[in-house]
Parts: sequence; structure tokens; C-alpha cells
Amino acid sequence: MNYPETIEFLYSRLPVFHNIGARAFKPGLKTTLELCESLGNPQNNYPCIHIGGTNGKGSSSHMIAAILQTAGYKVGLYTSPHLKAFTERIKVNGQEADQDFIVEFTVDNLSNIDRFEPSFFELTVAMAFSYFAARHVDVAVIEVGMGGRLDSTNIISPVLSLITNVSYDHTQFLGDTLEKIAYEKAGIIKEHTPVVVSEYQHEVANVFVERAASMNSKIVFGSRETEVAQKEYHDGKIKLSTHRLGDRALLPVDLELDLTGSYQLKNVCGVLAAVKILNDAGFNISELHVKDALANVVALTGLKGRWQKLNENPVVYCDTAHNSAGLSYTISQFNSISSSRKRFVIGFVGDKDINAMLGLFPKDADYYFTQPSNLRALRVDELKNLAGSYGLNGNSYEDVNAALHAAIAESKMTDSIYVGGSTFVVADLAEI
Repeated sequence: MNYPETIEFLYSRLPVFHNIGARAFKPGLKTTLELCESLGNPQNNYPCIHIGGTNGKGSSSHMIAAILQTAGYKVGLYTSPHLKAFTERIKVNGQEADQDFIVEFTVDNLSNIDRFEPSFFELTVAMAFSYFAARHVDVAVIEVGMGGRLDSTNIISPVLSLITNVSYDHTQFLGDTLEKIAYEKAGIIKEHTPVVVSEYQHEVANVFVERAASMNSKIVFGSRETEVAQKEYHDGKIKLSTHRLGDRALLPVDLELDLTGSYQLKNVCGVLAAVKILNDAGFNISELHVKDALANVVALTGLKGRWQKLNENPVVYCDTAHNSAGLSYTISQFNSISSSRKRFVIGFVGDKDINAMLGLFPKDADYYFTQPSNLRALRVDELKNLAGSYGLNGNSYEDVNAALHAAIAESKMTDSIYVGGSTFVVADLAEI
């Protein structure tokens, strides 16, 4: 097989969650353990940092990878889902995985695919672990796919676990209360392994504290270590001031961050606490490394779709926020932009309850309803009808690019446009 044929084979042969949803969800570690054992357990060849949480785990993963790269380490980074290309999931020092490796790995594991019947995610996790071993990385940053306790990535024995926060998402799989969801996230806390929880939330803090205690693991809440405040937005970056709340956080007083979503301030708290623990574990990361890395996360890691500006006049932002907690931050930030008219290009997947999310959008705005191109898409006609019940009115478009072009065509230079609702809507943008 060549590379396009290999990708087509993986999508057609294996259950893919972002296409078919619950039918592809395969909780448990048995298949991943068996598959990785057949490969010689490549995940044991390098130290790992395991990162989970409801919102911010992808951004935090990229920030930590950028910091480690800047400090001189060869860094593997595994994240999901991808926006444009499968190779985005597996990177070493910001460079996407070699297509030849993906072809060779798939061909070499055809018998394992028949034998173990892995899901798409299980196979790609094993592929990433093998790639990092083959490239002799110094350290790997591994993002949880969903939940934590039963996620395929949870076969690793990390030097540090980081959990960003807990909010409602994937409730059909993780539970319908914050405590149940936190229990699943806490499953990545390993015995005698420190854990950072970026955001202290009183509703679920005890879940993490009790899990850490049962594992004899040190726990640190990032937001109780460091206070981070936005000073200004300048030249495509946000300038931050930090204030020490404890005596353990590595703390540059002033920072610049090229990930400009307001929600990133919470993620930074966890990242700074994580850096201090990594240094305690023997890594060599200076304050200058942190400052340089956080100002250049996108260039260092290739991160896309997080509060990304696509156009200037009218201003267009997209963001991959896809649950109520994430959208509340991005919509609030978007509404703070001074503009003569707000316009929203939105679409969603069909297997989520989006009622709470629709309630966050302002009624005094123009809407361009659309749908992502994947098989889980909520049909645009259904979205338009449901949105109408929340007082959100506009026209329907079968494709996100057509919707965005219409929004731009109808805008004044002083208008502002938001594109989002689903990671897959952002992934369909030609401008990404």
C-alpha cells in the first residue's frame, strides 16, 4: 500500500470514533496492552507525561512539549483528533510523523489487526508509541483521548500526570455528574507519581485528592500555586503577569503566550506547576526556556484551531471548543471584541445534547448554520430548527466554507465572525 491507500485502509477497516461515535468506543486497556506487548512495549523506552481533562488538555500538551523542546529535549507528542492530516497526531519536535513509517507500521501489523481487532484509536496509540521509540525521543507527551481510566493511552507509567479540569462532555461514556467524570479523569493518577490538577474545582477536588492519596502520589493544584492575569494583547500574543501563591511554582513574572484564548490562563497555571515537578524529577528547564517556549507554541508544535485568527477585516476567529464549558469562554471572549455586528458560523455533531451550548449564544447576532463533513454530523436542517427555538436565526449551508464565505460577504469591515461548535467544523475550514 502507498500512504493514501494506508489511510483509507485504516479508516475503512477500523472503527473510527470521530466518524461513527459510540459504535467505535472501546473502553478498556486489554487490546492496547496486547498490541503493545506484541511490539515489545515501546512505551517503556522513554519517560512519558500523561495529560487529561475535559478542556485544555490539547493546549497544555502542546505548551509542555514546546517547553521541553526549547530546553533541548527531543520530544514526542501524541494528540487527537487531527484537524487536517492524520500525521498531526504523532509528532517529534513539532514535525509530523513520516508517512513511510505509517505505511510500514500498518503493513507490518496486518496480522495483529486481524488478531486483536483494535479500534482506530487503539492502533494509532500503539503506532505513536512505536514511532517515538524508533525516533529515540528523550520524553513523550501523551494526551488522553477520552476520560482517562479506560483510555488506551493509560497503559503508560508516566513521570507526571496532569489533569486540566472537569466539566460536562461525553456524558454517555463518562457519567452524568461531575464527580463521575472526575473519577474517570483521575484514573490516570499512578502509584508514587506526582499529579498536577490545573484548576481547583471544589465540586470535584476531593475525587483527585482521594485518588492521589490511595496511590501515595503527591498532588498539586496549579491555580493554588500561581495566579495568572492578562495584562494586554499585543502583536498577536497575550502578555501575562504571574503572581506566586505558593513557594513551589517555577514563576517567570512576565510571560507572553501565542495561544490567545482567554481560557489559556487556566492552562498556564497547570503548565507552570508541571514544569516545577519535572525539574524536581531531574529535568533541566529554566525560566528562559519557559518564556521563550510559551511565546512560540504554535511555531514549535504546529498547533492549530485554538482561538485562531483567520481574517482581519472583518475579523474572523475559529476555535475547537465543543462543550458548554469551553464555549462559554470562547463566546465570552468573542463578545468582548468591539464590532458593529456579530456573526456566528456554527455546526455540531449529532450524538451530543447541544441544548445547553445553544443557550450560550447571543440572540442579537446573525447565524450561518452548517454541518461538519464527518458521519456524525448533526444535519444542518435539524440544527436550524433547534437553534430557532433558542431565538437564534439565520440561513443554512451544507458546507462550513460556503457558510463562512457568505458571512464574510455580508459583513462590514467592522463586523466580527466566530466559527466553531465542533472540532470537526474547524477541521473543515480551508483556511486552517
